[in-house]
Amino acid sequence: MNTSTLQIIMTIIHYFFLIFSLTAITSYVILAIISAVETIEYLKKNSFVNYKEILTSPFSPSISIIAPAYNESLNIVENVRSILSSHYVNYDVIIVNDGSTDDSLSKLIEAYQLVEIDYDINEHIKTKPLRKGVYKSTNPAFDKLTVIDKENGGKADALNMGLNVSTSKYVACIDVDCLLLEDALQKMIKPFLEITDVKVIAAGGVIRISNSSIIRHGKLLDVNFPKTWLEQGQILEYFRAFLLGRMAWSRLNGLLVISGAFGLFDKKLAIKVGGYDTNTVGEDMEIIVRMRRYLEDTKQKYKVAYIPDPLCWTEAPYNYKTLISQRNRWTRGTIETLKRHRKIGFNPKYKTLGLISYPYWFFFERMAPIIEVAGILYFGILMFLHEVRWDYAFAFILMAYLFSVLFSIVAIVSEELSFNQYKKKSTGLKLVIIALIEPIVNHPVILYSAIKGNLDYYFNKNKKWGEMVRKGMNNA
Repeated sequence: MNTSTLQIIMTIIHYFFLIFSLTAITSYVILAIISAVETIEYLKKNSFVNYKEILTSPFSPSISIIAPAYNESLNIVENVRSILSSHYVNYDVIIVNDGSTDDSLSKLIEAYQLVEIDYDINEHIKTKPLRKGVYKSTNPAFDKLTVIDKENGGKADALNMGLNVSTSKYVACIDVDCLLLEDALQKMIKPFLEITDVKVIAAGGVIRISNSSIIRHGKLLDVNFPKTWLEQGQILEYFRAFLLGRMAWSRLNGLLVISGAFGLFDKKLAIKVGGYDTNTVGEDMEIIVRMRRYLEDTKQKYKVAYIPDPLCWTEAPYNYKTLISQRNRWTRGTIETLKRHRKIGFNPKYKTLGLISYPYWFFFERMAPIIEVAGILYFGILMFLHEVRWDYAFAFILMAYLFSVLFSIVAIVSEELSFNQYKKKSTGLKLVIIALIEPIVNHPVILYSAIKGNLDYYFNKNKKWGEMVRKGMNNA
């Protein structure tokens, strides 16, 4: 290869990385602007809503809260208590003990006076069989609670069991380790009631991190800022994803994922499309894409809604091993979903779903870590060949760093001006400091996790869902 050809190739590569970076930055800015507009409109409109009408109305739609549990002994009693404290008139709670090997079931039996009952399950979706059976409480105070003990089949299988058992119109699928706020169902059901021109098939809510916060008897008493950089960095990630991302996709009706931690679904449609896929580790994303694809194919108008209120709090990974496992799984789940539904990608038939949502997730979620690592390796080659234009290199690195910091600060300001959950003195300053160091300290770990997720997807045949190791929520 002669020198001129090599220079042409290098120039093409340079322009590729530059165009990709500028396109990504432009996309993030546009999404942030749309999110800001949507949040402002939501807050204005929501200030006139009387949630007591939803709470007390006998016409409020029925909702089943389905919570899979696998070895959740640390939190399960308190978190079930929080779910049972929901301020909603017409709901029930289905806890699916998915073959736990700890004392989760015995703790539930003792805390809620459960006894085994005869129960015929309508098996709309094939699942693993029952292990011990179905339990109800002898205490009338817990008559909304049903506990199912089944053989281990994974989270998706447990959710499908909940779909089979539920007799409600809607199902709220949550992680049992999450703390659900009392008014969560009232706010989540609102889009299903107020949007009448199209069918609302699902709604998602903002997830917040509960690490270091004070929780007692299933209630969030005091919101504290976590102590470690790892946990604090995840708070910034959640701000960016939920406040500056998913609100925009909701407005564009292009949302491809509702967090598995808390989402509300049309049960009939969820069953019609076959329930949760047990052959993926990204079941929360996959079912939304499958529901949307089905409605697009049948030419039905629909909407996936999103609620910016902090409705659900969860314990985030507190060590690097657990964080890497979690993000590895998220990466594999994204790859599986995009590959499985590649027919919709760049396909005009699927409109926003195919021409905007899919390309965005493919390039800036699926491919971004690979392109970033390729850029780092290419930079190393240029250094070895003494071909680095250091003025351009420093300008490019500085641009990327400053944009990352600025975007995080915009997310912090958005939180402060909207829901402001971290009210304690100096928390804002701590968040800004984290925004300055996160690209250097946390981002390399996230990048490593994504690359490992790609390698595991293609080369590791043992594609497990992964287990979240927890310390347990603070019940002081």
